[in-house]
Amino acid sequence: MRVSDLIDSRTILRSRRRWLYFGVFWLGAIATGLVAVLYARLIDFGYALFLQMTGHYRWLPIFVTPAISAFCVWATRRWFPGSEGSGIPQVIATLHDVRKFGPRLLTLRILIGKIALSFLAILGGFTIGREGPTIHVGAALMYSLRRFYPARLRSMYGVGLEYKLALAGAAAGLSAAFNAPLAGVVFAIEELTRSFEARTSGVIITGIIFAGVVSLALQGNYVYFGTIAIAGHLPDLLAIAVILVGVITGLAGGVFCWLLLNTERWMPTRLFALRKERPVAFGALCGLFIAVLGVASGGNLFGSGYAEARGMLEGHSNLTVAYPVLKMASMVGSYLPGTPGGLFAPSLAIGAGIGNVLHTVFGQMQLPMLIALGMVGYLAAVTQSPITAFVIVIEMIDGHALVISLMATALVSSQVSRLFAPPLYEALAQRFLKE
Repeated sequence: MRVSDLIDSRTILRSRRRWLYFGVFWLGAIATGLVAVLYARLIDFGYALFLQMTGHYRWLPIFVTPAISAFCVWATRRWFPGSEGSGIPQVIATLHDVRKFGPRLLTLRILIGKIALSFLAILGGFTIGREGPTIHVGAALMYSLRRFYPARLRSMYGVGLEYKLALAGAAAGLSAAFNAPLAGVVFAIEELTRSFEARTSGVIITGIIFAGVVSLALQGNYVYFGTIAIAGHLPDLLAIAVILVGVITGLAGGVFCWLLLNTERWMPTRLFALRKERPVAFGALCGLFIAVLGVASGGNLFGSGYAEARGMLEGHSNLTVAYPVLKMASMVGSYLPGTPGGLFAPSLAIGAGIGNVLHTVFGQMQLPMLIALGMVGYLAAVTQSPITAFVIVIEMIDGHALVISLMATALVSSQVSRLFAPPLYEALAQRFLKE
């Protein structure tokens, strides 16, 4: 065989390997975008059905929500262990040791359980979002595609291949959930890995973009909470508002994180024992708590808070000043049993509520401006990922006048939150790593 033929055959083989390597990533990203869109529509359908039922029978959640909560806890522990909560801690734990945790926390069974049980939870009026679960679903879907690689290729790339699949799937999930590819990139850097190797960035970024394109094609060029219109003129008290909103949202988000991470320190002994020894009964009790709060509030505390946040932005909301506190209590009650569900959308709604309340203090400022500051502040406080929170909210803004103020609010709130608790997702991930 001539040398030129040998070189050509090696070039062809190398090209085939690269196309297979990238092709599975791209197909997986497209599949992630499609699943994310279908999942979003399923959650919307579930909550619409819940609203339809409660529209006819206002007291129905008192009976339905505890039953659904108990079933979700039982099913999670019986059939889908590892699907509880938002799913982001599971992804972070997997990225710490992909060979150990990937086959346990990123399976197709968990993917199915995550979607099915979060649908039931939203059907019961739980205060949960779909964004965290979409990240978990994306990571599980992409990680499962490792089987499509030939054994020789898997051996060549080693554990790095599985790591990149999980990371790309998680970031693509966020990209599709918010229809914001840039947020997916930043999330991968800031929250999931805390670092970013230049040699892995290309394939991951293309995967994120592919998922975003699918979401864009199926849902149109929509913005998650609609466009927040901010006039070009900034008020004189904006700097004071930024500091105050940052501190208040940081305090609120820090307390929320502390409550989730330190249940044994604030929960009554009998209730803590019930959670440990009889988790299904504890789940039913949490469901009853959510139902009572929701019914007493006229239904404003049920669900992710998307409709309420949008109503505040559009200026036709009639929520009370207690809404942020009560919504946070409902979110704690939804998260403690271990039912699958995320924190992103409820956090944005709580932040919007804080901004709405502060409009009574800064009456001369535009309401959408304060709501935007509250959103980015509370989300940054809960996740302690200020850049991700900033990017998610900035894509809702019409104009760039508020960019520096949003970034400053996110940084202040995340630093204040750190006084109360470590980064929430990383701390929860450590619990999986210790198992």
